[in-house]
Amino acid sequence: MPVIRVVALTPAGAELARRLCQTLEEAECWLPATRAAGADQSFDNLAEVFTRAFAEGHSLVCIMAAGIVVRQLAPLLQGKDRDPAVVVVDEEGRFAVSLLSGHLGGANHLARRVAKVLGGTPVITTATDVQGVPAIDLLAVRTGLLIENPAAVKEASMALLSGQPLFLVDPEGYLDAALSEYPHLFRREPDLEAALAANLRPTVYVGPHERPWPAGWLRLRPPCLVAGLGCHRGTPAQEILDFLQETFQRAGLSIFSLKALATVAAKQNEPGLKEAALRLKVELICFPAEELATVQVPHPSASAACHLGTQSVSEAAALKAGQGELLVPKRKSANVTVAVARVISPS
Repeated sequence: MPVIRVVALTPAGAELARRLCQTLEEAECWLPATRAAGADQSFDNLAEVFTRAFAEGHSLVCIMAAGIVVRQLAPLLQGKDRDPAVVVVDEEGRFAVSLLSGHLGGANHLARRVAKVLGGTPVITTATDVQGVPAIDLLAVRTGLLIENPAAVKEASMALLSGQPLFLVDPEGYLDAALSEYPHLFRREPDLEAALAANLRPTVYVGPHERPWPAGWLRLRPPCLVAGLGCHRGTPAQEILDFLQETFQRAGLSIFSLKALATVAAKQNEPGLKEAALRLKVELICFPAEELATVQVPHPSASAACHLGTQSVSEAAALKAGQGELLVPKRKSANVTVAVARVISPS
């Protein structure tokens, strides 16, 4: 659970901060060095507290004037998909104002938690919350979907707020449960190609496919693909990444839907593979050769069987990790082999 930095400046604020931290177990009390005591964290420079919180992804509850907070935040802002939650509280605890990153950062939820502890009122100003319509970006995060182009959230949200139809292309129903309470707000189009041909807008697409997208389409990516990989010893990560990206592009698939890389256990310490997974921010799954040898693949290799004890690495690892169908059969470059399989989500 993310750390919450509760920051105060005055004696009254310090008392309120300690009260909050006694209830919110993930909270830390940050006070000026002249007021800190016991378990409190101390600081001499307020700007440094804010800067470190942003760098480390910590939420902020600021018991001080909103103007002070705004001035501290201004040089740190990066974007709604990157900024942490910031909540401002008055010294009497009457109001907890969600100031920054209400949806993706969780400030709206945090403001409600803080207000409940203090017996105050949460102040939420995001339009979707006020109007009682679903926040697409928040639903995406809760459903485990990656928002590929956050700037398009604005147009989708504006359609909902204006009572305009918002088209939804979600052939596999990733958002069905989340949107079950709002059937009247969406016009579903089950066929991606038909929706593209009609140039429907505004539209939310949910899925792993890549196309020449119309302007403004919001793309939500489910983590539903796994890439099986094999490589020669010492192959650099960039070479692996370049070939992987090329493979996805040729297949019309989005790298943003990649859930994991998979390979044979003999390659688990290969630096290039480890770095590639790290840079893609996905797991590297490694299977013993004897397990991969039991997987039926369309393109077995006598060379792999001879050197690694399994007739397939990339296809077998992709199928083993994904448990679904093989979408991209084995492709080879000078030093890398790649195959892509669909991930079957647990029911």
